[in-house]
Parts: sequence; structure tokens; C-alpha cells
Amino acid sequence: MKTTAEFGQLLARRRKELGLKQKELAASAGIPGASLSRLEHGRLPEFGVRKLASLLTVLGLELDVRPAGSAGNLDELRKELGGS
Repeated sequence: MKTTAEFGQLLARRRKELGLKQKELAASAGIPGASLSRLEHGRLPEFGVRKLASLLTVLGLELDVRPAGSAGNLDELRKELGGS
């Protein structure tokens, strides 16, 4: 993933797969709903690590940090998550 917009799209897709509304996810993660909305729509240039960790936990996702070039690309991740 190269941008927060791509990351936001991934989170939005997962949220929808789980049947959660933005408001529900934001409340469960303890973040402002407006921040989540801006992240999902690619209008948030930065997002804090604590907020991100909280969102990932609620969505049942993990962040795996690897050296550049050793992980798959965004297209591979989308396929893994069942996206197009």
C-alpha cells in the first residue's frame, strides 16, 4: 500500500464485509466518526498509529511489517481479502 487513501479503501471494504456502519466502527475503536469517514474516502493525509491499531483490532485485522520488496503488493492483498 502506498497511500492512506488505499488503506482507507481496504478498511472500508472490511467494515462492510463485517456489516458495520462507520458510526459503529468509530465508536468501537474510540475514534471520531468524521476521522474514519475522511480516512475511508481518501481525504485524511495522516492517521495515528494508536487509532490505526484500534481500528485493526475491531476489524479483526493485523498489520505485518516487512522489509520493502518482501511482501505482496496491494493487488495481491485485495485478492487475499476477496476484493477485486
